[in-house]
Amino acid sequence: MEPLGSATLTSDAAAFLAEARDAVNRLFAQRAPEIRRAHPGAVGEAIVYALEGAGKRLRPALTLAVFREAGGTGDATELAAAVEVIHTYSLVHDDLPCMDDDDLRRGRPTVHRAFDVRIATEAGFRMVPLAAGFVWRGAVTLGLTPRVTGAIAGTLFAAAGAGGMIGGQVLDLEAEGHQLTLEQLGHLHGMKTGALLSASAEIGAMAAGASVQARTALRRFGSELGLAFQIVDDILDAVESSERLGKTAGKDAAQGKATYVALLGLEEARAEAARCLARAMDRLHDAGLHSTLLANLARFVVERRS
Repeated sequence: MEPLGSATLTSDAAAFLAEARDAVNRLFAQRAPEIRRAHPGAVGEAIVYALEGAGKRLRPALTLAVFREAGGTGDATELAAAVEVIHTYSLVHDDLPCMDDDDLRRGRPTVHRAFDVRIATEAGFRMVPLAAGFVWRGAVTLGLTPRVTGAIAGTLFAAAGAGGMIGGQVLDLEAEGHQLTLEQLGHLHGMKTGALLSASAEIGAMAAGASVQARTALRRFGSELGLAFQIVDDILDAVESSERLGKTAGKDAAQGKATYVALLGLEEARAEAARCLARAMDRLHDAGLHSTLLANLARFVVERRS
């Protein structure tokens, strides 16, 4: 596999996302037989099904973009794929009847609809150690030290745990039907969505050998980008169709979810997304990165239509 970040790659965000998506998709396709051998039967098929879904692959693209812009050399696709495995596991569990109870994800039936609830639940759990395997392979490919490898794994799984993604999901469920303040909503989504995007950026920085100052600034860049992403997700859920989104539109309002649109209205939610984008750009400046790629990637998040 050619290292992503070669001279043929343009700095245009859409082009970079497409290349990152293709690289991660190829890697998942290569790993599918191994996944089926390690998890025979329906669980393995469910894992492969979930990973094959036509996602945006924004999180691994962010890891790869930061890795490149922070001076990394070599192929970081395995590390980026580890982030996507964790994200995909979260979607499998988020869609379960006991959570968001959704039927459509990435333009296809959700995993528990394509298989069943028990298989989907187990498949999600088994994707966590699968992600650890991708981290290990990525570290070997890049020649990272055990210390850096451990720090990357710790960053990824901390973002996925009770202090990050899982904790945010719990807060999201508890907030249904309740009116939150802007600060409370930001805290919720800073955990549920922002933590993994923040980790995506920091992992790219760590793998590239960036300074502590740059890593901190890039982590904050990812956090602001995560909030912007969530705000735009709330807006799109309110204004776009299920066909365009690849998931069920309008469910936030139907379930009484705490969203930026419900709290602020459409126009002010758009303004808040723009403020998050501005803060993300400030964090790039703090990192000493005058990166057209990362700036355009951030703008792409805010301007996307799906």
